[in-house]
Amino acid sequence: MMYEIWLIGGMSLVTFLVRYPVIAMSGRLNLSPQFLQLLRYVPPTVLTAIVFPSVLMPDATLAITPTNARLMGAIAALLVGLWQKNLLVTIVVGMAVFFAWQGLLTTIGIA
Repeated sequence: MMYEIWLIGGMSLVTFLVRYPVIAMSGRLNLSPQFLQLLRYVPPTVLTAIVFPSVLMPDATLAITPTNARLMGAIAALLVGLWQKNLLVTIVVGMAVFFAWQGLLTTIGIA
């Protein structure tokens, strides 16, 4: 039990020491408008890097086929997102298509 407490305390300290200087200096840094514009692309880029491998390689092999329910859900979400520009609708439609497609594949015995 004592080992876990030291481990959690150490991880907390390291996390704090890595992030605090940046937060403390954020009010004193003057960033250019071009740099701030570039920072707006960081969240979508990181999200894409996290999502694409699980969509395109659900079983650790490239699966760009109609039997990939994740890919069908992602395509539906992409199209709805471009059309509606509404995050909640995009997520709901993407998940609905994923679950429906997965259910269809299970019903017909493919997945």
